[in-house]
Amino acid sequence: MAARDSNGTELVDGDSVQVIKDLKVKGTSATLKRGSVYKNVRLSSNDEQVECRQGKSTIVLKTCFLKKV
Repeated sequence: MAARDSNGTELVDGDSVQVIKDLKVKGTSATLKRGSVYKNVRLSSNDEQVECRQGKSTIVLKTCFLKKV
């Protein structure tokens, strides 16, 4: 099964995604704001998660809070 965003669009490696809701990042006091765009996402072994870079760190986002740009 393929990874799909909140609208049901299939995601592939290298896609750009946009956050559709403010999200708190576990383990930090940071918040990802709605509308933030992340480029070159990588699919993980779990279809409900993708990895992306934020600065020099890598974060894992659930696909239900993303939409393809």
